[in-house]
Amino acid sequence: MNFYNIHFAALLLIAFPIAAQDESLPDLFSDVMDVRVVNLEVVVTDRKGNRIRGLEASDFELLVDRKPLPIAYFTEVDEGYARSSIDDQVPAATALAADEPVGTNYLIFIDDLHAQGHQRDRVLSRLEGELTVLNPADRVAIVAFDGRDVSLLADWTNSRPRINRALVQARQRKAHGRARQLDLGSGSQPTRRTVMAAAATIRSFADAPGRKVMLLLAQDWSAPNSFRTTQASMQSLYGPLVHAANRVGYSLYPIDLPGLRPSPRTREFIGLDLGSSRPGGHQYFSTGDSRGSNIVTYPGPYLSRSDQISYGLWYTETREHDVLVFLASQTGGKAMLNSYRDRALSETADDTRSYYWLGFEPPRAEADELHRIKVRLAGHRGLRIRARKHYLDMSRGTELSMLLEGSLLFGGSPGKGSLEVRFGTPRKAGFLRVAVPMTVEIPLDDLELLPMDGRWMNEVELRVTTLSERGRLSPLPVRKIPVLRPEAPAPGETFIYETDLRLRRRSHRYVAAVYDPLTGTILSTEGTVDPEDRVNGR
Repeated sequence: MNFYNIHFAALLLIAFPIAAQDESLPDLFSDVMDVRVVNLEVVVTDRKGNRIRGLEASDFELLVDRKPLPIAYFTEVDEGYARSSIDDQVPAATALAADEPVGTNYLIFIDDLHAQGHQRDRVLSRLEGELTVLNPADRVAIVAFDGRDVSLLADWTNSRPRINRALVQARQRKAHGRARQLDLGSGSQPTRRTVMAAAATIRSFADAPGRKVMLLLAQDWSAPNSFRTTQASMQSLYGPLVHAANRVGYSLYPIDLPGLRPSPRTREFIGLDLGSSRPGGHQYFSTGDSRGSNIVTYPGPYLSRSDQISYGLWYTETREHDVLVFLASQTGGKAMLNSYRDRALSETADDTRSYYWLGFEPPRAEADELHRIKVRLAGHRGLRIRARKHYLDMSRGTELSMLLEGSLLFGGSPGKGSLEVRFGTPRKAGFLRVAVPMTVEIPLDDLELLPMDGRWMNEVELRVTTLSERGRLSPLPVRKIPVLRPEAPAPGETFIYETDLRLRRRSHRYVAAVYDPLTGTILSTEGTVDPEDRVNGR
């Protein structure tokens, strides 16, 4: 199977068409799977990069957190065809018949919020020119994000004319990169918003047979810290996308939209520490060489204006490349940097047609823990392995919070739409903020109440997520609501909960959801709330 078990009993999102879309988006997690399997697409090469073929399941050793786990299924895919195995002890991957074609699903995600039009359009034109590399079994879907809404330009299709039309439509969309660069003070909010949109897109397109890759047209996705980038800092911002991809079996192939930028004049000094200085007004710092010896000058009084501009462009490029390489390496994909942007589709197609498809059943605790995956080859020295590096054992609460953020970007709300929300008159609650009274009406017919100590009770979780007119996502803390009744609830009875919603003074879209941990039921509603007394709840 393509992805492992999602434990929600009714985790369904009704997707509504968004303005300017050709068709409605697929449902987020539209299918609830009972198979608890993690996918691994393993690429094996020699030191020169040549693919190694003909290996069997017994050649591989799989470790999760350094502990060996059995391989649940195994299939070699060679030049787009499933090959038979002589190892009868490990079954083949589900739905893969020997000597039958195995298609690749190319999910193209276009980040219009950060992209600059001429650079985005160049890559889209090159993608259009490379469609001839697709096999009949391959499919393409195209999605674009403008900072507020996700638009589906083409659902899964192998029709070349339809893909062409969608790519033409993508070039006609407005690119917001230049305007966004003037939005000082926004910090990482726009990037986080786009990351959540890409993660929601992957979850929405989870149910696709065969190999799954996302071509991510990205720009200005920088490392979170200017001077020292760590694994933890990368995970904090880009983790939701990596975890979604690893969860449902996508490999990320991010495309560097700007391409090659000028390099600075560099000097190498040995033994200089971060932030140390030399006489003459220059500052020096490490560019990230693992030995700490590759030092370049910070633009100072002795660098010409052209050198300073060149350095600034190069340093920005380096930070962006760090992100793209991180996304690819964590999911078993490859980053299409510099000139590779002009042949991204053909390079991706070539990279995804020959691999070993492994699956395993991971231990589950739903504790939001990151588990490391390592694949080794016993008795095959000198060979190199590339595969996704971890999976997140996500809790139900984290899953639901991510689902709500995704639903704001896709439209609609998850689960049963039986929740009722009413808003009162806002009151001032600080600088540019108001507190909006919020009444939540929960139908008890949709909850499970247990008799305990002479009362009927449950403790449900309330989550409310908002999206402002400027595209700022504001997830609010989870509220645990004790539901207590002296007797069994009568049919049609409701439970009322009152709280405040703190917002900025502008209109917001919202999604509210109540989660019943006893049954996994989700009750939700969505609509708009305007702190200036313009309220249109649905």
